[in-house]
Amino acid sequence: MFDGLASGQLKPEIDKVFAFDEMAEAHRYMESNAQIGKILVKL
Repeated sequence: MFDGLASGQLKPEIDKVFAFDEMAEAHRYMESNAQIGKILVKL
């Protein structure tokens, strides 16, 4: 999987990015099943 990401063959779909202090909101968003791709939390 790492090779696919490194080569660009695999591209994760990013749905939404949250700041670390928005962790509770990110969790609520995840529980709502509204996302299409990955949910990221910036550290």
